[in-house]
Amino acid sequence: MAEAQIFPRFAGKTVLVTGAGTGFGAEIAVRAAQEGAKVAIHYRSSRAGAEKTLERVREAGSDGILVQADIASWDQIKAMADAVWEAFGTLDVLVNNVGDVSSEQMSWKELTQEALDAVIDVDVKGTLLMTHEFGERMLEQGHGNIVNVGSTVIVRGSPRAPQYAAAKYGILGITKSYAKAFAPAVRVNTFAPGFMETERLLEREDWKSGRREVLISQTPMGHIPPPEFVAGTCLWLATDEAAHLTGGYMLADGGFNMVGA
Repeated sequence: MAEAQIFPRFAGKTVLVTGAGTGFGAEIAVRAAQEGAKVAIHYRSSRAGAEKTLERVREAGSDGILVQADIASWDQIKAMADAVWEAFGTLDVLVNNVGDVSSEQMSWKELTQEALDAVIDVDVKGTLLMTHEFGERMLEQGHGNIVNVGSTVIVRGSPRAPQYAAAKYGILGITKSYAKAFAPAVRVNTFAPGFMETERLLEREDWKSGRREVLISQTPMGHIPPPEFVAGTCLWLATDEAAHLTGGYMLADGGFNMVGA
């Protein structure tokens, strides 16, 4: 894999990344800092992970704050938004990364009411409420960008965790609805990464028992990247280069799905 080049696309900007204590969210936060942004690092329970991300943000030559909230709660989202505006005075970019992927579930037969509710509360309700609350405040200030992290799972479905595929499909409806509601001042798009070798994925039994090799064989680019490899692609949706793109769904999956006309 070629190393991703880094440009100062977010110099003087502020970025909030949800679920930034670990995994893809942490890499998006660090990449934003490397590109010049001050970063608000959201976490729900992984404060230690969030503090580690903040250390990396500072090592990248920027700075940031930690914000804690359960995004299934609108009241907690409002309090988090207050904290972000108090610290920065503005917010240029929101990346709604946090999501429940039901990684412990290996078959649709294992679906429980608890697993269903957890995914819908975070992935659908949480994304909608975050987009609603932060987008409204961005409208008031006259500018902003929102990137909702979706998934390529909507293309093929998920016999392993159908509630996850359903939730990620719901994010498309959220994105399109608010893209129309907030235009032209605030853009809203969905970024859909393919498989990334996060710590959570590497721990899954199906990944360790041959699925990784099968997927690599079906991916034209020939590899499954680490999350930092596609973090910059996610953030591209919030740059001026993407100024005429809203309500969109962008894949970055190494050619695995090749969705399009």
